[in-house]
Amino acid sequence: MVVVTIISVLAMLAVPAFARIQRRAKTTAIMNDFRVFATAFVAYSHENGSWPAEAAPGVVPTGMTNQLNGTAWLRTTPMGGKYNWEFNQLHFGTRYQAAIAISSVAGATLVLDVPQLQDLEQTIDKGNFNWLGGDFHLGAALNPLYIIQP
Repeated sequence: MVVVTIISVLAMLAVPAFARIQRRAKTTAIMNDFRVFATAFVAYSHENGSWPAEAAPGVVPTGMTNQLNGTAWLRTTPMGGKYNWEFNQLHFGTRYQAAIAISSVAGATLVLDVPQLQDLEQTIDKGNFNWLGGDFHLGAALNPLYIIQP
């Protein structure tokens, strides 16, 4: 009986820690993707004098084939959904010139996990919990949105 109790207590302690580690790994992967993709879009903008045209979720924007790692852009993100290039789009009354969103598409549903979103917010915006400020927002349809140029 004592052994079963000890194992139960250890399991109760291990499960939340494991969930935090998984969430942190997803956050790191998404944050890395946002930064790598943003660098590619900024390079494109500098080379061409403008941002690429709007593209659907899970579609490499026109002209970005040589700039982006297509495999990374087209895969399902660690939190579900696909990456989506947002050019000159309106989100909750604010227009953003350049942003990367994560959007649900057929076969890749975005899972809105509040602790995951808070972890992204804290990591990207250094703990500034303001969903409408900083570089990370919740955009239209509550899609995670990484702002490159407001």
